[in-house]
Amino acid sequence: MIRFLLGVIVGILLFFFFVYLGGGKAVKKMGEGLTDTGKRMEVIEEMIKKEKEEVGKDIKKKIIKEDKEFPKKCQ
Repeated sequence: MIRFLLGVIVGILLFFFFVYLGGGKAVKKMGEGLTDTGKRMEVIEEMIKKEKEEVGKDIKKKIIKEDKEFPKKCQ
C-alpha cells in the first residue's frame, strides 16, 4: 500500500514538472534532437560496416599469402 501511494505521489510530481518545464515544447525539442542523433548513428554504422568488410578482405589476403609462403610438410 505504501509503495502504491508513493508511486502515485511520484507520478503527480512528474506530471507537474513536465507541465512546468514546457510540456509539449520540451518533448518536441527532445524528439528533434533524437532524430538528428539517429541519422548520425546510421551514417556511423554504415562506415563501420564498410571498414569491417575491408579489414576482413585484408585479413583473408594475408592468410592466403602466408599459406603460399610456407609449404606444407608431407609425410
